[in-house]
Amino acid sequence: MSAADLALPVDVPSTALFTDRYEFTMLQAALRSGAAHRRSVFEAFTRRLPEGRRYGVVAGTGRVLDAVENFRFDDRLLAFLDRERVVDAATLKWLAGFRFTGDIWGYPEGEVYFPGSPLLRVEGSFAEAVLLETVVLSILNHDSAIAAAASRMAVAAGGRPLMEMGARRTHELAAVAAARAAYVGGFASSSNLAAGFRYGLPTIGTSAHAFTLLHDTERDAFTAQVESLGRGTTLLVDTYDLTAAVRTAVEVAGPELGAVRIDSGDLLLLAHRVRQQLDDLGARDTKIVVTSDLDEYAIASLAAAPVDAYGVGTSLVTGSGNPTCSMVYKLVARSSGSSAPEAELVPVAKKALGGKTSVGGRKWAARRLDADGVAEAEVVGSGPVPEELRDRQLLVPLVRRGEVVGREPLDAARARHIAARGGLPLSATQLSRGEAVIPTEMA
Repeated sequence: MSAADLALPVDVPSTALFTDRYEFTMLQAALRSGAAHRRSVFEAFTRRLPEGRRYGVVAGTGRVLDAVENFRFDDRLLAFLDRERVVDAATLKWLAGFRFTGDIWGYPEGEVYFPGSPLLRVEGSFAEAVLLETVVLSILNHDSAIAAAASRMAVAAGGRPLMEMGARRTHELAAVAAARAAYVGGFASSSNLAAGFRYGLPTIGTSAHAFTLLHDTERDAFTAQVESLGRGTTLLVDTYDLTAAVRTAVEVAGPELGAVRIDSGDLLLLAHRVRQQLDDLGARDTKIVVTSDLDEYAIASLAAAPVDAYGVGTSLVTGSGNPTCSMVYKLVARSSGSSAPEAELVPVAKKALGGKTSVGGRKWAARRLDADGVAEAEVVGSGPVPEELRDRQLLVPLVRRGEVVGREPLDAARARHIAARGGLPLSATQLSRGEAVIPTEMA
């Protein structure tokens, strides 16, 4: 079931105007020249990974499918385009009946990728495919950046649970998408209720410092929370004096206290002190949760600390310094004139200076493995697929003749990412700066 089917309040009526004006001006000119109906192939890819990153993570595919389904023009949108003189009457008439009827192939969500990987391949008439450019890129660039940051944090956490807490650090709708992408990348839960409602993500949250400050004493605050939420709750213990707060927390909840949360200070030192204090008080099963502006490096620095879970906000929802993946959407092949699916395609490519060249041709991609089953190269080509790579192809059908065929549960994307990352060379998990962990080879 799609988000559109659920009619959830964080949806928008249509994705058709999530685009740039020049998509419509190109459409109008192409309709007038007759070229709009030529069969065309567009591909989304990135020429490079963000500086220092060793792999990328595909995220947002499910949202792209929702966006394609919801790319419709109602009377209000057509009236806006008319009023602003974006397009002429003939183009408005064509848009009124718009439905994407082509095919989309792509790397499945959660898969890893490298420079030049054809992450999404959109096939149809030029008119249909060109309109999808901006919304496709906005989703893939944002979600893949968040998922890549989440993946690095998951590696650093070494199996300890990660909680997404970044809603207050980004746009309200971006926060929902970020929570979804973080889950694909390895986070276990989110504080964002809209993400829980829309995507079924596990949600978490107990109290902030304001709740403690509201009460006359810290004991009163802890008592109120335990009586309301039970002894298994998580108590925030760094509002005043940490040592006194931990002692009070155990006195109020007993050794059955679920967890304590530390949100400030030297987390490495404090985690050790709190663990020792909890053990001395008989609360050996009480867990320690840490928050406070964490990123993958801070999480890695706590690897030897007695920390049971991490809460991450700002760094996660901003891609840990890389809020976009710099993906582009380029026309790589088109027919000489026919719109028929079987029409012969002519490779096309931009020629430019400054690293902005692209490779023409409708492409396939496969991952070659070494003798131990570890990835050793991303192979991309536009001719016949070599026999030895046919079972290693990466692109899967997502939309066929306008009908979505590739929608899947979010847990499938999450599990796929864990498997894909595990199939990379061990150096992929290093947080130190480096190049892509495997090369991209053009076949």
